[in-house]
Amino acid sequence: MSPIEIEPGRLFVGGQWREAADGARTEVVDPSRGAVVTTVAEAGAADVDAAVRSAREAFDGGAWSGLSGRERGRILHRVAELIRENADELAQLESLDVGKPISLCHAVDVTNAANDYEHFAALAHSLDGAVRNTPMNALAYTKREPLGVVAAITPFNFPLILAGSKIGPALAAGNTVVHKPADETPLSALYMAGLFQRAGVPDGVVNVVTGTGPVAGEALLRHRGVDKVAFTGSTAIGRHVAATAGEALKPVTMELGGNAANIVFEDADLEKAVGAIIKAFVFNTGQFCMGGPRLLVARSVHSTLLGILADAVPGVPVGDPRDPGTVVGPMAGEKHLKKVEEYVDLARKEGGRIVCGGERLDLDGGFYYKPTVIADLSNDSRVVQEEIFGPVLTVQPFDTEDEAVALANSTPYGLASGVQTTNLARAHRVADRLQAGIVWVNDWAMLDPAVPFGGVKDSGYGREYGPEALDAYTRVKSVVVSLD
Repeated sequence: MSPIEIEPGRLFVGGQWREAADGARTEVVDPSRGAVVTTVAEAGAADVDAAVRSAREAFDGGAWSGLSGRERGRILHRVAELIRENADELAQLESLDVGKPISLCHAVDVTNAANDYEHFAALAHSLDGAVRNTPMNALAYTKREPLGVVAAITPFNFPLILAGSKIGPALAAGNTVVHKPADETPLSALYMAGLFQRAGVPDGVVNVVTGTGPVAGEALLRHRGVDKVAFTGSTAIGRHVAATAGEALKPVTMELGGNAANIVFEDADLEKAVGAIIKAFVFNTGQFCMGGPRLLVARSVHSTLLGILADAVPGVPVGDPRDPGTVVGPMAGEKHLKKVEEYVDLARKEGGRIVCGGERLDLDGGFYYKPTVIADLSNDSRVVQEEIFGPVLTVQPFDTEDEAVALANSTPYGLASGVQTTNLARAHRVADRLQAGIVWVNDWAMLDPAVPFGGVKDSGYGREYGPEALDAYTRVKSVVVSLD
């Protein structure tokens, strides 16, 4: 893989590249080596204000909302085409920035990002209202309108995909956007700003401000010119986002933390189940809010499955994300690595047995941690109940279907869940009882932009993807015309 040139990162406001008003910059680190690869502008409140004003002018002027849905869709289709045409560059940026294996970036991140914009391009010209039958002597109909300026605040783990899951429906509905990517992983957001411009998105419709959450993110969240907030991140920060937006009565959609259970019944196809189990907790180095870090196993197959995992998990290729054979790369940053270490140390103190892994991997100065399986923890263990966000799997036995469901629903989270069984009736029955926004049966992480996802309980509210996503970026207006 040939290296790519990284332009000095600047803010993208009103169709122009600019430095932060105070000239501040922040470092971007390659997590596979722990080395600084570039710097980007660090936006302050004045920069955020300029971006929101630019988005407001573009919205009020009808530069985007004034286009027909079909024309917006045509431009979004071009965005998808440009993502595919520049797949190598985007994959390399995402790999360098996040530490993702390059094969994963190609197969998942870039592919899904292109699919996202293509999906919402199709929905852009299908936005419609309805004629309502009433006893009044009047014609009553509804229409769906864009909200205005959308603040899209995205996390470090899937920068490209989670930006598309917000910017795609926002643009399809006719809104304008100010995007604040995670301060650790801003590179693909800046690259995409250029692709939006090349695709024909008018100036000011998409703006990108890089910087920290406490400064740039907070300024964007509190700006009175923002009409809607779309946020993905931790539950703790999500509470703050919801409270702050609520003061101004701004609508919010939030996809927050997760701690999903993957239930393996005694009738499961264990060979297939093992693949789903491993994928569920090592995918994206475990930095996946819809990951499956809690494994619940029928007691009759518990010991057998633990033995299979003890043999299989150490063989998962961990290493340089630039190697096409790598499956698990580094953690996205040193603080994330330390968090995983602290939880594994806590597991030992809580009586957990380390089946495999349980330590750092010393490689090129990067932030690597070996995929880890832990048994013998009680359900009230913090390691079981809290979100670790790393390649760590806890394994618990159960005796009955009711107990499995109770254990699965026992944490504050409700983003995803999984069922491994060959009994079709049981699959549907258990899926109905699981408190989760999405349930996978006999696999994990089967995602498509046509299928909505989102959380319940502490995992947030609102749905991304599917036609349901557009509900969060539009409002309904009723028009009643007297026929007297």
